[in-house]
Amino acid sequence: MKESLSRRNFLQSGALAAVACAAAGAAAPAALAEAVAETGKPSPIKLGMCSYTFRNFTRDQMIPYLKQLHITNLNCKDIKDHLPMDPAAEAAAVADYKANGITLHAAGAIYFREQDEKDVRAKFEYVKRAGIGVIVAGDPTPDSLKWIERFVKEYDVKIAIHNHGPEDKFFPSPYDVLKVIKDMDPRIGFCIDVGHTARAGVNVAEAIHMAGSRLYDVHMKDLSNLAVKESQVAVGAGKMPIRGIFQALIEIGYPGYVDLEYEIHGDNPMPGVIESIAYERGVLDGMGYLTPA
Repeated sequence: MKESLSRRNFLQSGALAAVACAAAGAAAPAALAEAVAETGKPSPIKLGMCSYTFRNFTRDQMIPYLKQLHITNLNCKDIKDHLPMDPAAEAAAVADYKANGITLHAAGAIYFREQDEKDVRAKFEYVKRAGIGVIVAGDPTPDSLKWIERFVKEYDVKIAIHNHGPEDKFFPSPYDVLKVIKDMDPRIGFCIDVGHTARAGVNVAEAIHMAGSRLYDVHMKDLSNLAVKESQVAVGAGKMPIRGIFQALIEIGYPGYVDLEYEIHGDNPMPGVIESIAYERGVLDGMGYLTPA
C-alpha cells in the first residue's frame, strides 16, 4: 500500500482532478474552475485525519502514511493501538505521536452507552491524559447529555456530537443536535459529518453556519449519491460541495480541523486517501490559499 507523495504530487493531482472533472462536465469542479490569484495567505482550513481511516493498521503502520500525506493533526480512536484506553499503553502512544510531530486534537468517536459515573469519568480521564480537548461523541442520548454536562464543566473538555444520518435515532442531522444542546453549556457542540448531514437532506453549508462557534470538528467524506450511505467515494469523485463547505467554514471563522474519514477500502485506503487530500488541497489552492508543503 506504500505510495510516494510530495507537495508537487498533491498539486499535480489536484490540478488533474480539476481538469478531469471539468472535462466530464460535472457540477462539483466549478468550484475549482473559479481559481483566483494566490493570496500568499496560509489556508484557514486545517486538514486532519480520523485514525479510523486506518482502522486495519497499527500505529507503527499509520504514522508513516500520515507523514507521506503531510498530515500532522489526528482525530484518534481507541482502535488497534491508535490510542488505547489503558493508561500505560496510552502514554506510549501519545509519546510516539509527539516524537513524530503528530498532534492529537480530538478523540473519537467515543460512545457513552452507560449512564454510569465511573464509565463516563474514565473516558474524560482518558482524553485528559492525552492532552486532548475535544471528545467526538458517537451516540449520547438527550438524557445522558444532560448528565454528562457536569463532566464537561469539571474537565473543561468540549463534547462534539457526531450526527449519523437517517439511521440515527436521536441525531440524524446537526439540527437535531441543536434541539437538545441549545440551552446547555457552550462546550457541548457539534461534529458535523458532511456525508451523514447530506444524507439527512440537510444543506451542509447552512448547517455549518447554524453551528457557528459551537462547531468543534468536521468529518469529511464524499458520496456519489448524496442519499446513499454505501456510495462513498474519494473526496472530489462524488457530489459533495467541497468548496462551498470550505467557504462556509471560512465565513464562520472555524478554528478546528476538517478530518478525512475514509470508510471504504479498509485494507488498502491510501489510494483513495491520497486522492481525497489532493482534491481538498487543490480546492484550497484554487481559492487562493497556500497549503502545507
